[in-house]
Amino acid sequence: MCFYPPCTSHCPLGCGLYPLFTTHHPLPCVTLLCVSASDELFMEEALREAQRALALGEVPVGAVVIRDGDIIGRGCNRPITSNDPTAHAEILALREAGQAIGNYRLLDCDIYVTVEPCAMCAGAITHARIRRLIYGAEDPKAGAVHSVLQVLNNARMNHRVDVMFGVLAAKSMELLQRFFRDKRATQRT
Repeated sequence: MCFYPPCTSHCPLGCGLYPLFTTHHPLPCVTLLCVSASDELFMEEALREAQRALALGEVPVGAVVIRDGDIIGRGCNRPITSNDPTAHAEILALREAGQAIGNYRLLDCDIYVTVEPCAMCAGAITHARIRRLIYGAEDPKAGAVHSVLQVLNNARMNHRVDVMFGVLAAKSMELLQRFFRDKRATQRT
């Protein structure tokens, strides 16, 4: 089920739904796309990965890589538990996907992430030649798709990624808010 407001003439796919981001972020890096039931299903899988990160005491971010309707890579944030600053959910999911198909180029693959990717992850998504990025919540402090930087789909880059955001954003934000609220409460005691 899509949560975007209905429209009459803007949807090129004819579903009658107009993505929220096109009205607020008319950037060339964002392509008009419509949310499907499978988009929400795969974002739920990314949210499960974020829950795993939360259980590990990590910032709750999760990612899954999809090819031909199958999950070929999963990742949850692990930089603290693995003592690895590159162990972001997106990086781990991309690594697993590359191993699964035997290629570092993930052509015809989509990645679902609960939070807007940082500069490192946006760069990795570009280098992997991901077809489509779908993410939940924006990251106003470190987002590198459009919130803070525009690493993904930068005019100087030679690869373009279709981008959609806001898919199950409220659930992603709730996990992040819970994590930081609990962290602040622990620091006070």
